[in-house]
Amino acid sequence: MATVNLYSDTQTRPTDGMRRAIAAAEVGDEQRGLDPTVRSLEEHVAALLGHEAAVFLPSGTMCNAISTRLHVRGGGDEVLMHRTAHPRVAEAGSPAALWGATVEPLDGEGGMFAPATLAGALKVDGNRYLPRSRLAWVEQTTNMGGGRVWPLETVREVLGVARGAGLRCHLDGARLMNAVVASGVPAAEWAGGFDTAWVDFTKALGAPVGACLAGSAELMDEAWRFKQMMGGALRQAGIVAAAALYALDHHVERLADDHANARRLADGLAALPGARLDPATVQTNIVIFEVDDAAGLVARAAVEGVEISVFGPRTVRAVTHLDVSGADVERALEVFGGLLGGRGTGPGRPEVAA
Repeated sequence: MATVNLYSDTQTRPTDGMRRAIAAAEVGDEQRGLDPTVRSLEEHVAALLGHEAAVFLPSGTMCNAISTRLHVRGGGDEVLMHRTAHPRVAEAGSPAALWGATVEPLDGEGGMFAPATLAGALKVDGNRYLPRSRLAWVEQTTNMGGGRVWPLETVREVLGVARGAGLRCHLDGARLMNAVVASGVPAAEWAGGFDTAWVDFTKALGAPVGACLAGSAELMDEAWRFKQMMGGALRQAGIVAAAALYALDHHVERLADDHANARRLADGLAALPGARLDPATVQTNIVIFEVDDAAGLVARAAVEGVEISVFGPRTVRAVTHLDVSGADVERALEVFGGLLGGRGTGPGRPEVAA
């Protein structure tokens, strides 16, 4: 029986239609601006996110790294972000290692921080003993926060605080389209107020490679300089840009299916005596729950054909995506029921355990 892969939405594989788009892609030298498919993708993403220009990059992590350098002005400058944001937990210390930037971790529920929290953490220019606050950072949706969607009004208030203090602003949009589908708010409304913003194609959108960073034409010219510094052009990159375009055309609306599957998974887990979570907090495709022994559960589930990931001694993450069906979720719940002291109740919302 095939594995139910809930490890991450990065586990998606190209669909048959996407593979055909890859095979048929027009290509050229991307470094010279001669790849028509890359150019089409960049123009599409710039318009989608409400910015002047965009640059195609191999990964979202590179989008974050380049954006940090675009906004900090020197060694010791400070980036303010939630303590669970991706650069703090999954980018190997790159803000400091690459650009000499310090990171101020902010607290808040679900991977989000309040505007007042940002205001209270800002450093005042002119104090030679402190780093200089330069960049405010929002992750939409929140990864470690459980796929939560920032409220639009909170994002606007955060931007207001940052602008009032003279900071630049960056949107990590690794799962931005999940927020768009869950909220009904267009991507440009989420991203247009930031100096830089990006969208990833390799998570729930199902492409094998790539992300696109957007901003002003001036900033994107500078982003290309740092792209060159960090590894250079991609040459005939249309073969991967075609997959991204296909994903934007065909895989956005279906994200609602992933969200429904995640909520079904969360409801089923909440009915099991060995799992602890509040299903009401599951807004998109990420389900984070607590168990007594996370590593043990992950290992035992893998033997039963269900892959999930450890996020702490008692914390487990499961992520729905293009390659996870409703039947796969039911199968996973049966496995979890056997491992956590209960059994699934079949299709539909489970009975709540007493």
